[in-house]
Amino acid sequence: MQNDQRIAQKRERNARITGIFMSAAVHVCAVVLVSFSGLKYLYPPPQEQPMLIDFSEAPEILEQQLQGEQPMAEETDLARPVELAQQSDSPFEADRPNETPQTQPDPAGDVEVPAVTTKEPALDPRAAFPGMARKDTTLTAPHSADEATDAFKAGQARGNTESGRTDGKPNAHVQGRNTVGNIPRPAYNVQESGIVVVNIWVDNYGNVVKAVPGGDGTTVLDKTLSAAARKAALETHFNMSADAPAMQEGTITYYFNLK
Repeated sequence: MQNDQRIAQKRERNARITGIFMSAAVHVCAVVLVSFSGLKYLYPPPQEQPMLIDFSEAPEILEQQLQGEQPMAEETDLARPVELAQQSDSPFEADRPNETPQTQPDPAGDVEVPAVTTKEPALDPRAAFPGMARKDTTLTAPHSADEATDAFKAGQARGNTESGRTDGKPNAHVQGRNTVGNIPRPAYNVQESGIVVVNIWVDNYGNVVKAVPGGDGTTVLDKTLSAAARKAALETHFNMSADAPAMQEGTITYYFNLK
């Protein structure tokens, strides 16, 4: 009897030691997985931005009025236990599985059959360029303009993208990052035109912390335009990224036109 007790105590002790080692191994594996799986986060987190909501002109909220009553039995026996319907069985037992034949079209028209029609492909009229109909135009002439005329339709002659080279509209280039919202346009009142390229440095939170105008591609060195481009660059925001360098370099190109 004492021998059996010693064996049981020994097994219990071995099981406890095995459980401790297994628990420690699982925690170590979890720490290693989290450390080397590439999970990253920003610390400290970005500050919360306040938001003001004006309810002075909000429409009046009408209270919902519920009418009617829920369906109830005419006589309710509160002492009777609640019976839940688990499934619905047929009173008849079939001797073979239900194999319904597939519905086929018939002359009576009981089964609707879609008509198969062939249609010749047609050119989308939106793909035609009205400017090409003029004999005095060239293939390099723009086929849309800011204002509609007899020759051209109204469109975005200067482009409508936030990235890539677009004449007249600023564009940003930071590898793997996108701008949040529209790129601010610089404010200026001098009669100068040209291109100002601003070298920028972006942190992990998407803020432009440094901006130096006069990068490669700059064609005008006017101080007023350079200052306006630098101010607009510092107001630009990019998406947050924990994988990006602490200070990621990029450029923002601004196009200045005569007013």
